[in-house]
Amino acid sequence: MKKILLICCLVIGITAARAQGTHPTVGTPEEKAKGLQKELKLNDKQTEKIQAIYKESADKFEKIKKDEHGNTDKMVVAVRPLREATVKKIKAVLTPAQAVKYDKMVKDTKAGGNGWSDGWSATN
Repeated sequence: MKKILLICCLVIGITAARAQGTHPTVGTPEEKAKGLQKELKLNDKQTEKIQAIYKESADKFEKIKKDEHGNTDKMVVAVRPLREATVKKIKAVLTPAQAVKYDKMVKDTKAGGNGWSDGWSATN
């Protein structure tokens, strides 16, 4: 019985690890910046700057969420300028070629353009 339980736990753990591996940008601002580094071939300095931008964005989102008490209608209104500012800051770090690719990535992720445009939501 213990062996079966151990095998089940092992299978669940491997499945969870693989699922996380397919979504490298889900999670922390650090992971998201690393995902963007891979997608846009960012250098380490660019990645550090973008990580800080994503962290700042995530922190501001948490404040909005707290201030609006989870009211999604109010949050949507408050988050829109935060996303726009985050995109603008990220694009300032990128080369012109990277910025073009980044614009396409932002446009292609989710209906609201989120994902790569903020520090808190998933890109897939």
